[in-house]
Amino acid sequence: MATLCRPTVCVPEHVITMEQTLDLCRSVHADHPQLDLALRLIRNTGVAKRHIVQPIEETLKHPGFESRNAVYEAEAKRRVPAVVRQALEDAQLRAKDIDMIIYVSCTGFMMPSLTAWMINALGFRTDTRQLPIAQLGCAAGGAAVNRAHDFCMAYPEANALIVSCELCSLCYQPADLEVGNLLSNGLFGDGVGAAVVRGRGGTGMELHRNSSYIIPQTEDWIMYDVKSTGFHFKLDRRVPGTMEPLAPSLKDLAKLHGWDAAALDFYIIHAGGPRILDDLSKYLGVAPEAFRFSRATLTEYGNIASAVVLDALRRMFDENGTADAARGLLAGFGPGITAEISLGSWTSQ
Repeated sequence: MATLCRPTVCVPEHVITMEQTLDLCRSVHADHPQLDLALRLIRNTGVAKRHIVQPIEETLKHPGFESRNAVYEAEAKRRVPAVVRQALEDAQLRAKDIDMIIYVSCTGFMMPSLTAWMINALGFRTDTRQLPIAQLGCAAGGAAVNRAHDFCMAYPEANALIVSCELCSLCYQPADLEVGNLLSNGLFGDGVGAAVVRGRGGTGMELHRNSSYIIPQTEDWIMYDVKSTGFHFKLDRRVPGTMEPLAPSLKDLAKLHGWDAAALDFYIIHAGGPRILDDLSKYLGVAPEAFRFSRATLTEYGNIASAVVLDALRRMFDENGTADAARGLLAGFGPGITAEISLGSWTSQ
């Protein structure tokens, strides 16, 4: 069985608090007709602070998409190596032991993908397979785990490396006054993470089964408008209510495996916002405490997109993991509206 080993997640050194975010929103958008609504939505995110790659004074500027994308590339190359090396060390592997790199990011664009640079710069084999995932947004963390699982099931002796690089602050659009965009300015943070899925051995979440589900006719509920100024985040007001139609897909996967989704030992869930976690708790029938790792990520880092599930799992490791054979579920949610779901049990080898 493939095992998802301990993730490493790193956040940038520049910090912005909730109060600073609210103050900036009041000053930058003082004349906005829905300012009170935007402030209320930002307060309700539960985000105490976020980390960003540039000082806030630089973040608030918009020098153009070309300049921002250059920052994305430079920061990715600066920050990814450290998390990769630590993830390999925690999995007790070397770069040459990796057979596939899955790189997920929705906040910048490179071609060739950062995977090519990593192979050349970080000592991976030249026959390492590359799988960049760029357009699944926050769901891509779960998708990366699932595709790594599929790969290791097809090639049982293989190992896959997952890398997530989400520099959400580089998507700030000062002239975009839609309420969904203003909310994103107070919700999303920056983070870089990595984790290894071992085909054999390892300590962590032994992956048993995975699935994907899309809610029909919701593809425009979470999306980017791609303009000359870059990526403009669009968020439909119906998104917070999507756990009601998504929860059955989690239950169905667990049932297919002979498990009850309401009676598992751990849950690693994408924290898109507090209502996502509250509603999923309700519709799965589990205690709110079950999502404590995801809530901690949201509170301390904000929504770091595809890296959320890696960070929530890291927090469980840091709490000394769980008992051998404990059963759990990992799920990422994002544009589509898409769910990427994994079932697994804890193993120490």
